[in-house]
Amino acid sequence: MKNILFYKYVNIEDPQKCRDELFTLCQSLDTKGKILVAEEGINGCISGTETNLEKFKKELTNRFSDIVFKEDNTNQHTFKKIFVRVRKEIITSKFGIKLENKAPYVEPKQLKEWLDNNEDLIMVDARNDYEVHVGKFKNAIDSNIQVFTQWPKILDILKDKNKKIVTYCTGGIRCEKASAVLIENGFKNVFQLQGGILTYGKECGNAHWEGKCFVFDERGAADIDPNNQSEPISTCVTCRTPTINYHNCSYITCDKMFIACPKCNEQLAGCCSKNCRNIMQRDMQKA
Repeated sequence: MKNILFYKYVNIEDPQKCRDELFTLCQSLDTKGKILVAEEGINGCISGTETNLEKFKKELTNRFSDIVFKEDNTNQHTFKKIFVRVRKEIITSKFGIKLENKAPYVEPKQLKEWLDNNEDLIMVDARNDYEVHVGKFKNAIDSNIQVFTQWPKILDILKDKNKKIVTYCTGGIRCEKASAVLIENGFKNVFQLQGGILTYGKECGNAHWEGKCFVFDERGAADIDPNNQSEPISTCVTCRTPTINYHNCSYITCDKMFIACPKCNEQLAGCCSKNCRNIMQRDMQKA
């Protein structure tokens, strides 16, 4: 089994037709995951057998000639169902930027060389805060956002518009727009990491990286270096034991994402705190 991640910004004249055809294809190949289609392009992550994913990749490459796939080996499907949906954007931003203003790419090996040589640069994480908590580049700036639409908050953090800046995210899709925000606001020396964290890990290992990489599937988090496990930097909300297990609070009114080891998660009845657990249990008794 494998898991593949892909995206491409490209004009799609009829997103609904594209969506229907891809959904039929995915069903025929027994792939599971999530694909978003919009007029601006396609974005997806699916799992399946190696044979079936090769058929899927061939079909998608016929449609979008130079689309790039990021692959991981898995023991089973990393999703429960297949979803193919039409959206206004393939990564929700609402920035109103022009993609042609995106920053140039820096290849992973070039970035590693810069970091090895202690280049005077700033690494800026374009991911959400709960992703950053699991793993990040060492000394990187956390944009401190809960959702990507909040990315322009970074303009209040970065002050030197002449400083060399490298933005990064999981697979690269968010940095296409994130870097354009910086350039359209006067930053003059901006780069985006080609292929994101996952490509960096495949080509450079976990050098200058700490922790795991949050992924939006059943795994929750993964090592960026397939040949070398990294120690977790995230800890259980209760006992502070190192762990990477994310959960959504079982108290629906809260629904907060939190990290907890299996033992504490059981003691908290799937809640993020004793308070949420107690309220949930009281509500259940009243029902």
